[in-house]
Amino acid sequence: MAGRASLIAAALILLLAIAARADWSVTSSKSEKAEVAGLEHRRVALTNSATSDEATVDMALFSPKSANVRMIDNPGGDELAAVVRRVRGIAGVNGGYFDPQNAPVGLLIADGKLIAPFRRARLLSGVLVVAKGRVELLRSAEYSSRKTATAALQCGPFLVDGGTAVPGLNDTRAARRTFVLTAGSDRVALGFSSPVSLAQLGDILVAIDLNVRRALNLDGGSSSAFWFAGADGVVSIPEQKNVRDFVVLTAK
Repeated sequence: MAGRASLIAAALILLLAIAARADWSVTSSKSEKAEVAGLEHRRVALTNSATSDEATVDMALFSPKSANVRMIDNPGGDELAAVVRRVRGIAGVNGGYFDPQNAPVGLLIADGKLIAPFRRARLLSGVLVVAKGRVELLRSAEYSSRKTATAALQCGPFLVDGGTAVPGLNDTRAARRTFVLTAGSDRVALGFSSPVSLAQLGDILVAIDLNVRRALNLDGGSSSAFWFAGADGVVSIPEQKNVRDFVVLTAK
């Protein structure tokens, strides 16, 4: 009987934890247009009613018809703000993982050039691919080498798949996060969040009213950075250390 009671208690704790994760709701949402049509900066504040946790998400929302998605290799360690201005970008975030020697970890294609090869690793579960103007988030198992790809970045884990938060993500370590998502029929976003766990971020992105279909985690923590050139000025959240590559939007 004691064993059965312990199992029931454990199950109840798990159900309560799942319910708490799902109780995110939007408390405010503010949008700002860019100078380029079809792009906007959206800042969304959320609260978890079960835990009283709060989070803020900044997103550069766009249609691939309005902006180009480029991977910018950054072996020299320049800051995101400087890189975006140099390539005349509109918005950007930091990119993928890199090792202590500053070499990219996982696939990286920038301006049609292969910088680092595809790798099979549990953490590198997804690939951001840009080919013929189309932006896709693919599971690594779905990816095959494409000669038409102008840009690609392998990272992970997946946060949202099929419109549902991915189960089993870490829910104990809170950190600044960056991500890329696809929503609806023709919307993509580059985003940054205040410190949350991976599991929380998946639930948060589902709670935001965007019809998110897929979302992929990028390198987080001190690597996280966000930049957006709005009609009313620049929104800049700098990285806290040098990073190897960036995802940048430029005008068509």
